[in-house]
Amino acid sequence: MEAGSGGGVFIVGCGYLGQAVALRLRARGMPVTALTRNPATAAGLEAAGIPTTIAELSAEAWHPRVPDGISAVVNCVSAGGGGLEGYRRSYVAGMQSLLQWVRARPGIRTVVYTGSTSVYPGSGGAAIDETAPVGGGERPQLLLEAERLLLGESGGFRAFVLRLAGLYGPERDHLVRQVRAGAVSGRPDVHLNLIHRDDAAAAVEAAILAPPEVSGGIFNIADEGAARRGEVVAWLAARMGLPSPGFTGEEGPRREGPAPDRIIRSARAREVLGWRPTYPDFRSGYAAFMSP
Repeated sequence: MEAGSGGGVFIVGCGYLGQAVALRLRARGMPVTALTRNPATAAGLEAAGIPTTIAELSAEAWHPRVPDGISAVVNCVSAGGGGLEGYRRSYVAGMQSLLQWVRARPGIRTVVYTGSTSVYPGSGGAAIDETAPVGGGERPQLLLEAERLLLGESGGFRAFVLRLAGLYGPERDHLVRQVRAGAVSGRPDVHLNLIHRDDAAAAVEAAILAPPEVSGGIFNIADEGAARRGEVVAWLAARMGLPSPGFTGEEGPRREGPAPDRIIRSARAREVLGWRPTYPDFRSGYAAFMSP
């Protein structure tokens, strides 16, 4: 879809990343509508001139409330809490509901789903591309099920799965807050694969605007840093003028088992989609929104 072609974009799960995508596409002059379950988020989108429906994606009540003229859909939904059931409701049931709606809209030509590189269980610092084995615990399996639902559709649209590395950016600075508190989760020797929010939004845009000969597929989206957690933490501490904090050795509550140690490669997105990160490593990304 070319910018200005008249085709609208419908963004579901329009939260942290979805809002950035919406504003980016609006800046191109593209019509954007959104769906979110958060009334405060909806108010902000409406104030920015983006018509927004408040609803749970997994339900069907929102289906008749979306305006016509949609040619691209972006699924940026997140689990939003609730443990495994929250994952199942948001990712699997949400994708099922979305695809049911899409089937009734023959004008839709592109569907983009922002998944996660957590589906790769690689270890030992291995370089991981889109051909690597996937699997792991229950959460990665639910993410993979959502991918399979989309990629298994035989409708007349192209399907993109963007597997995002760890998302960070303005108002998503969990690691910065841990450094300030003096205790960082996990181990310092594990590679920390990251992507700035704005670069993830640019990847979504690149998929929507990809030329017709690009038929879709799976793409990793990560920066080029491939730094270990200890390196990132030491840099953050030095930038804030703080001593390097200790590491707890324990992962966050959503991690099933030890964190995988692998380096996510996203050469395919660069080659096929023409995507290039504005922030190619964590230093440039954090410096963009952190005070010196």
